Amino acid sequence: MKASTRKLILPGTIVALIIATVILAPVLPLQDTRGMDIPHRFAGPSAAHWLGQDEFGRDVLSRLIWGGRASLFIAVGSAVLAAIAGTALGLLGGYFRGAVELFTVRAAEIILCLPPLLLALLVVTILGAGTWPLILALTILYTPNYARVVYAATQQVRGLDFVTAQRAMGTHPLKILVRTILPNVLPPLLVQMSLVVASAMVIESGLSFLGLGVVPPTPSWGLMIRAARGAMEVAPLLLVWPSLALAGTILTFNLLCDRLQSALDPRAVTAGGALWLRPRSREAKKPVTPVAAPAEAPLLEISDMSIAVHDMELVRRVSLTVRPGETVALVGESGSGKTLTGLAMTGLLPDTLRVTGGSAVYTTRDGTAVDLAKLDEEGIRKLRGDEISMVFQDAAASLNPVLRIGDQLGEAIQAHHQISGEALQKRILDLLRHVGIPDPERRHRAYPHELSGGQRQRAMIALAVANNPRLLIADEPTTALDPTIQAQILQLFAQLKKDTPGMGMIFVTHDLAVVAEIADRVTVMYAGEVVEEGPVAEVFARPRHPYTAALISSVPESGAERLTAIPGTVPSPRNMPTGCRFAPRCGFATAECESRSPKAEHPAADRVTRCFRWENVT
Repeated sequence: MKASTRKLILPGTIVALIIATVILAPVLPLQDTRGMDIPHRFAGPSAAHWLGQDEFGRDVLSRLIWGGRASLFIAVGSAVLAAIAGTALGLLGGYFRGAVELFTVRAAEIILCLPPLLLALLVVTILGAGTWPLILALTILYTPNYARVVYAATQQVRGLDFVTAQRAMGTHPLKILVRTILPNVLPPLLVQMSLVVASAMVIESGLSFLGLGVVPPTPSWGLMIRAARGAMEVAPLLLVWPSLALAGTILTFNLLCDRLQSALDPRAVTAGGALWLRPRSREAKKPVTPVAAPAEAPLLEISDMSIAVHDMELVRRVSLTVRPGETVALVGESGSGKTLTGLAMTGLLPDTLRVTGGSAVYTTRDGTAVDLAKLDEEGIRKLRGDEISMVFQDAAASLNPVLRIGDQLGEAIQAHHQISGEALQKRILDLLRHVGIPDPERRHRAYPHELSGGQRQRAMIALAVANNPRLLIADEPTTALDPTIQAQILQLFAQLKKDTPGMGMIFVTHDLAVVAEIADRVTVMYAGEVVEEGPVAEVFARPRHPYTAALISSVPESGAERLTAIPGTVPSPRNMPTGCRFAPRCGFATAECESRSPKAEHPAADRVTRCFRWENVT
């Protein structure tokens, strides 16, 4: 059982007991909630009345359970109805924008201008007191809160690659909203649900306390608190029981929804989707058993790996080898599949994407070989951050803005090692000093926004190398930096490689000048395929694929008298050419290139190209 699932047991059990108790109230051996025993009013707990009797001699335990039935029904009912309405408004407004946003999210936000309690009072005053008018009032009150949360989450998700791929496939917008976007916005929705249930219970109790909520003689916790207020000096326990029930239920719901957020977060699931969307093949259920790696085995060997979203391939049969101490550059235009290949190695593929074929065999420190493409989340988590790390392009978005740099480094180290106190502090300062952050004694207490762009990237690199990984994946780590800082970061990578001779590196970039400076081998990708591979010096001196030659000719570092641009654009994953994927943009293309896909050729022992006419390129 996963740790996130185990954490659900305690709050889930308590909530289940609360719900079961109030649902089964009609069949439980409880006394009549309306039965009065005036001579024994304000009597304390006894064998017949476990929690005592109220101001009319009625059984407090019976009224507490039946009161919870009314309070929970109103709170949960209004929260669910508001969630349905608000989620629909937020999804539509966030995805379609424009006029749809105006008539959904912006129109709902008008309600936020009104004080919550006054709005509830207005609805109850118009419709009258009672259970259903109160549910309607709370539903109207909380719908804009859901709409805003879902709207903001939809805005973050709608521009990501996997949503773009769905649109490129021509998938119906409603299907995209329900199947792709909704699972990704569900975690913050659950948090909002817990807040709304808690707030609704408080407002219901407040309105019932004022006599505008549940109508007597139906019991509710608010009515019980109201009645107990006038008898505090005589029987203070009458106020304690409903108050404890209200506070305890609210806290338990909050804890349960917080744990559900972690358990159902689709980004915590490796290789494709939220828990209820993830494919459940028999092969996926089988545990992956590490085997002994052969002598002199590569650090990482990717063979014919494919990545797809539903039935559309984004990366097709990629093969790549990284040896200990070697730096391999992944080069290509945006959309060529470079980043997806790196994310697959760390189990961080976006929701709905999955590895559909091939293998990625990694050799661990103890000499065992594991297939990264088949590991589940628990298996990849043991390697991620310890044996395999990744440096992301945007450090500002990757670092937690509310935690100090030192705290984030400490978390990364303690995730894999038992270290604390002065030893941990020394390790943090040594890391910051190693990546070139000045004054680490002061900077380790800084928040990310207090660092410059270059320092944030250095901190990101420190996080990646905190546990001395054997494989480091750098996803365009210098793209967002100015040229001076880029040079410093490249020098830092070169120093890290020198200080850690056995560490392999995959450097994802589109900058050929960077490749020439840092890489030993280069792998060129185009439209999800590897089109050429070989030693950097040989590939740059004599490219064997038209796309590689065109890339080299388009940069000033090539030394060409006149720069040339590559005509056309990268094809959409939905409309890939039948034959060679580069054929529509290639000056060497023939009828054969357009009719069938070329196989991998070997112009030399350590060179690979995917081209029919590689001999004519240079």
